[in-house]
Amino acid sequence: MSSSERQFTQLSSGISGLDSLLRGGLVEGRLYLVIGPPGTGKTLLGTQFLEAGLEAGDDVLFIHAEESASDLRANTAELGIDISNATFLDVGPDSEFFEEAESYDVVKPRDVEDGHLISDIREAIERVDPDRVLIDPITHFQYLEPTEYQFRKRVISFARFLQDRETTVLATKTPSNQMDTQLRSLSDGIISLSYGDEKAGRRIRLRKHRGIGQQDGSHGMEIRDSGVEVYPALEPEQRTRSFDPAQFSAGVPELDSLLDGGLERGTVTILSGPSGVGKSTTATEFLASAAADGSPALAYLFDESIDTFSHRCETFGIPLSELRDEGTLLVEEVESLALSPEEFANRVKTQAEERGAELVVIDGIAGYKNAIKRGQDDVELRRRLHALTQQLTRGNTAVILIDQRRDVTGLHEPTSENVSYLADNIVFQNYIEVAGELQRVVGALKKRVGGFETVPRRFEITADGLQVGDPVSGMHGVFEGVPEQHGDGNNQSSTH
Repeated sequence: MSSSERQFTQLSSGISGLDSLLRGGLVEGRLYLVIGPPGTGKTLLGTQFLEAGLEAGDDVLFIHAEESASDLRANTAELGIDISNATFLDVGPDSEFFEEAESYDVVKPRDVEDGHLISDIREAIERVDPDRVLIDPITHFQYLEPTEYQFRKRVISFARFLQDRETTVLATKTPSNQMDTQLRSLSDGIISLSYGDEKAGRRIRLRKHRGIGQQDGSHGMEIRDSGVEVYPALEPEQRTRSFDPAQFSAGVPELDSLLDGGLERGTVTILSGPSGVGKSTTATEFLASAAADGSPALAYLFDESIDTFSHRCETFGIPLSELRDEGTLLVEEVESLALSPEEFANRVKTQAEERGAELVVIDGIAGYKNAIKRGQDDVELRRRLHALTQQLTRGNTAVILIDQRRDVTGLHEPTSENVSYLADNIVFQNYIEVAGELQRVVGALKKRVGGFETVPRRFEITADGLQVGDPVSGMHGVFEGVPEQHGDGNNQSSTH
């Protein structure tokens, strides 16, 4: 049978996100290496692999050398991981070793320990006949072999011994120069764990999955009260719904007129402007209008607390509490440095699918880049955000991203640095100076579907919310921020 025709039986690792990265799970009868510095979660990941086996009715064997069986049971139980029915084989030295003065005069200590270790392991495997084995750490084998050649022979023979029994093996290891290359070469799969500072967070990467393949790249990982959680980077699916350019109204006739009726489903809109100009208020008008019409909407706040957001909405007469109680509007405040970009994207994707969301607002891009834990640089974060917006729009969900520009007046750049490519539509808000007075204008620079007015409009934020006036006609220099009268000097533009 050719390799392309060979059928593999895949097993759950006990971590759904990791199974996804493995393209379905671990392959039965193979050897996997989990490698990472101390504290990255290697043992914890391994115990979840054993627990998944126990839940499936498998016999499992835990070969451990650094922690006692009682400590391992207690530590995993604290996280709700039950491996009490596993068979434990402790191959580490017992406490008496510290007190012993015995020396080996006739034979080398390696030869004695080698014989004991191998016989103990063989006896345990033949007695238990395990479906799954966790070796934590496999470094113990390395210490017994004098050369890389001997170590390679040992691992190959051990792997074949278990493969003949259709046993799946997970082995942990701390990175080192000694014999790392041999282990990586002999393993059928390599799961690499890392942990930077608080801002970088935990990361997981699959380096190899023989015969199956894996989702490449760096992915989010967390250790929570329930154990290891893995969040794959989004790979946008094919369009799940046919494109329907039905529009969302802002509920403000003049703003809808500026946008030729509103914003289309299945598109991404960047709403850009300087601090305090009214971006969040404008996005809220779209949210409230959609929710009031029965279209489920979601909002994720990076730049504002949910308390101030709620207070502002109620002040403007937007019935936020009522819409949330009805279930048509979900508003979440994203805690700074609490989520990886992958976990955030998976959360939004899941909530959008569960609620059938038709509009999603992310407030805002700068807050997202500052608050989301970084496993990569700004470029990679933007890619993650782009993948999320693609995932949403392929489900015909409209997305509004709020983007803060540095300039207070003028429109030197339509968006902040390097984010305009995310947008199907760009709506800008800005300040202009008229006779020494700062006024607000709103306009559209780009709209991929449908038309838009090319002349911006003045607007105000009042106690009743957003009030948009007529187009700013009879003036030039609006985009520079200091407009001047021209023509007959009769400008009737007003927000009232």
